[in-house]
Amino acid sequence: MQVFRGIPARASHSTVLTIGNFDGVHRGHRALLARLTGLAKQAGLPAAVMTFEPNPREFFAPQLAPARLTSLREKLQLLAECGVDQVYVCAFNARFAALTADEFVERIVRGLGVRHLMIGDDFRFGKGRAGDFALLARAGKEYGFGVEAMDTLVHEGERVSSSAVREALDAGDLEHAARLLGRPYCIAGRVVHGEKLGRKLGYATANIQLKRLKAPLSGVFVVTVDGIGGRPLEGVASLGVRPTVSAGDKLTLEASIFDYEGDLYYAHLRVNFLHKLRDEVKFDSLDALVAQIGRDVDAARGYFAAA
Repeated sequence: MQVFRGIPARASHSTVLTIGNFDGVHRGHRALLARLTGLAKQAGLPAAVMTFEPNPREFFAPQLAPARLTSLREKLQLLAECGVDQVYVCAFNARFAALTADEFVERIVRGLGVRHLMIGDDFRFGKGRAGDFALLARAGKEYGFGVEAMDTLVHEGERVSSSAVREALDAGDLEHAARLLGRPYCIAGRVVHGEKLGRKLGYATANIQLKRLKAPLSGVFVVTVDGIGGRPLEGVASLGVRPTVSAGDKLTLEASIFDYEGDLYYAHLRVNFLHKLRDEVKFDSLDALVAQIGRDVDAARGYFAAA
């Protein structure tokens, strides 16, 4: 998959295009992308996605914006797995936000050579969110491209959305989140050096670098970890601020992989969250923390034994 920063001034080829944030790349996104790639294959053109960095909500109200489900790197990996050929990552800044709906359309027609455009039914664009499907349909007739809106996916009676995934994760219902996503929720990152406290307490952990200020979930979880050998490895992970051993508010993701003793520093791992065991708790002593970690490990092993 090719990744481009911004939109070229003039297209070198035509595309079948969709536009959106695609946070989480959930079942609804995947249904749209399946339609996109199918149309692109029929037309003999690349299936292209235009997305934004940062998310527009993060630009307009950074303190109020919800936690991302996926980092940019994670999103790109998931889009590649869906068969997307090209992704155009557009910097969402004051200049981009000031584009009128008509100017926005001209940019994608001139720069991306859009032959057919797929959008979600709630897609809005341009200054003041003035652009909608009706405007795109008129522009399509003028510029000669097709426009198709896809209805929001309903799965098992529920509307699939990034917001619904966040709500499930916040509630600790990992199984519900997985149904909406079509896969377990995951966070990927590189293993970095930490304080090595887990090793001193008898439970060595991989400290996964988190390039985010907020996370959509917190607590202690049953997980599998990808990126070591050819199969997922079972374990337990904690995600939060470590209240027993740290006075700050820095997010930390630590994964303890069962029966693994190799060196993981600088490896890029993906942690798949399967089931929540408990919330974070501040213990009165390290001994109490160690005892609870032991119970967490036993509970996680029991989860896998019963699966």
